[in-house]
Amino acid sequence: MQPLEDELERARALEVDELADAVEAIGFECTRCGACCKSEADDPHTATVFPDEVRRLQAASVADTSAGDESGEGDDGDARDWRDVARPMPYGLTEGDEGPEGETFEWALQTDSCGDCVFYEAPEAPPEDGEAVGADDGVGACGVHADRPLICETYPFSVDLGGTSQPMGEVVDSVALGAQREARGVDDVDGTVRAHECEGLGRDIDRGDAESLAAALKERAVRELAEAIGVRDAYEPVSADPGEVVVHDSEGTKRPDGSRTDEGRD
Repeated sequence: MQPLEDELERARALEVDELADAVEAIGFECTRCGACCKSEADDPHTATVFPDEVRRLQAASVADTSAGDESGEGDDGDARDWRDVARPMPYGLTEGDEGPEGETFEWALQTDSCGDCVFYEAPEAPPEDGEAVGADDGVGACGVHADRPLICETYPFSVDLGGTSQPMGEVVDSVALGAQREARGVDDVDGTVRAHECEGLGRDIDRGDAESLAAALKERAVRELAEAIGVRDAYEPVSADPGEVVVHDSEGTKRPDGSRTDEGRD
C-alpha cells in the first residue's frame, strides 16, 4: 500500500473517544481573541479549505449578509464569487513581473486588505466613558461560524499519524494516542494529538465539546488525506504563462476563479 493510502486507513481507524481524551488532557476553551483569524507579523492569514467547503461558504456568506434571505442567494440570485471566498495557496508560487505565478496544490481562505480572514469580524471600538459595555464588546467573531471549514473548527489541534502529516505551526503541547488501546484490544494506529499556539489552551473543556472537537479532528484527518490522494491522482502538469496561476485540487486543475482549465470560460 502506498504511504498516503496507508495513512488514510490509519486516520479512518482513529477513535473519537481517544482523541477526546487527548483534547481533555490538553484542555481548551476558545477566548474569541481572533488570533487564528488574523495576519501575523505581516504574513497574511493562511488556512486551507477544501473545494466543497469553498462552495458551501459561497452560499453561506451571501445568506449571512442578505437580510431576510435564507435561500443562500443574494438579491441578484447569485452566490458569492469563488474569489471572494478562496485564493490559491501562496506556497509554491513565485512573484513574477505581472504578479504571483506558477502552480500550487491547495486553496486558502481569502483575506482582506489587512491580511485577516475575509470572514473575520473585528470587535467594535471600545465604548466611550460612561457608555454601557455589551456582552460581546471587545471580542471578534466569525461571520460564517456555522459553516466554517474543518481547519477552523479544529484549531488549535491537529493529528499527526507519523507519516506525511505536517504541522500547521509551532507545536506547544501534544498527547500520544494509544494509552488505553491495548486494554480495549484495538489495533495500534500510532499517532499524536498536537496543540498549536493559542491562548485558550490549558483551560477546562466539557466532555461533550471535547467529543465534538475530536469527531471534527478525525474527519479533518481523513479529508486531508483523501484530498491529497485526489490531487495526486488528478494531477496533470501544465505550463503556466507569465502572470498565470493554476491550482491543482482533487477535482482537477483550476484557475484562481475556481473554473477548470480544461473548460472554456462563459
